[in-house]
Amino acid sequence: VQLQASGGGLVQAGGSLRLSCAASGRTFRSYTVGWFRQAPGKEREFVAAISWNGGSTYYADSVKGRFTISTDNAKNTVALQMNSLRPEDTAVYYCAADPGAVRDYRDRAYYAYWGQGTQVTVSS
Repeated sequence: VQLQASGGGLVQAGGSLRLSCAASGRTFRSYTVGWFRQAPGKEREFVAAISWNGGSTYYADSVKGRFTISTDNAKNTVALQMNSLRPEDTAVYYCAADPGAVRDYRDRAYYAYWGQGTQVTVSS
């Protein structure tokens, strides 16, 4: 499956952005999908994930209550709605996917497929 992330941009602190991860080649319905981010000089870190059946969502503590991950099966996309953005949210955001259940949704090693990344910049 090929993944395409989009929706990044420049926003002021407190603003919102909606990222989208589109899949081609396969449907998302049987995949666990996650969002990760990487700031300059830092490790890529987990942001959010949605289970393969859409029944469960998971969030990093740093984004809980501000970000929402969701699936649009009709469009074969997974969205990450980001509200109340902070300068520390600035990073390149990547979507990732793996068939079925993922052993540890927070660990990027368990995701076989990755998108190219989209830049999110939050100004103070």
